Amino acid sequence: MKLIMSPASPFVRKVRVLIGETGQSDDVEEVEVATTPVNTAEAVWAANPLGKIPALVLEDGRALHDSRVITRFLDARARAGLYPENRLWDVLTLEATADGILEAAVLMVYEGRVRPEALHYPPWIEAQWTKAMTAVKAVNDRWLDQLDGPLDMAQIAVGCALGYLDFRHGDRDWRGAAPDLADWFAGFEQRPTMVATRPDS
Repeated sequence: MKLIMSPASPFVRKVRVLIGETGQSDDVEEVEVATTPVNTAEAVWAANPLGKIPALVLEDGRALHDSRVITRFLDARARAGLYPENRLWDVLTLEATADGILEAAVLMVYEGRVRPEALHYPPWIEAQWTKAMTAVKAVNDRWLDQLDGPLDMAQIAVGCALGYLDFRHGDRDWRGAAPDLADWFAGFEQRPTMVATRPDS
């Protein structure tokens, strides 16, 4: 299998962490691409008609896209139980919440890097941050107990979301509004798979 990816993508990171945690690293070749929403790499178009990463090209040539589809597939393939049936809807909801944080945070980055400076709209950027922080506070206030116990996909997703906030928005203080979540993340980000997938640029 081939993972069409960029190390800086937090959605890719979710998949890479799952691959490492489930012992599938030798089964997945990483194909790194340079791609943006306005200059999409051909390898990305070939694997995903939406032009987004990650995409997972299977051995028979079919391709899966959307990080949540890929993680469900790889979890089932490894029979890893990262989507436990007895907590499935909570795990899926918390993963979706983490992905929403990422979507808002990524849109903030695109506003600065992709759109011409003359077209930047600060209120829109702040609206995205409000969405991200509202979700972060909700995880801190309502979902923290879901992050305890055996590893599941919700933990991976939240960990990758918080890591991306540090990576791209380190000048903003998410920890001040979510101190308990910050304490959890301080331990989670030390997992070997999180360390190995931490982006550096």
